[in-house]
Amino acid sequence: MAKSLARQWLRKQATEEYRLKVYFGAIEIRNLPGLLRSLRDAKIRMAGVEPITDMGIEEGFDSITLWSGNRTSLINLKDWFEKRGFETTGIW
Repeated sequence: MAKSLARQWLRKQATEEYRLKVYFGAIEIRNLPGLLRSLRDAKIRMAGVEPITDMGIEEGFDSITLWSGNRTSLINLKDWFEKRGFETTGIW
């Protein structure tokens, strides 16, 4: 009984999540996490990228990890970074 109840709860609560990792390399934008938070909060606009309201941001040593349930906007953001010379990896 407990397993079936837990299974039902998980099915209702689980959502799809997509991840994108952007590596800095030789290129570095000053305060990139702050820029992405402003994009998430719709305070700024980036060409070809819509605000991603559920985007999570985690800064690492040589990269930044982004995650969201909005697959198409995350792919547009990946394209934006790649046009500017960043290396990216994603889980779609």
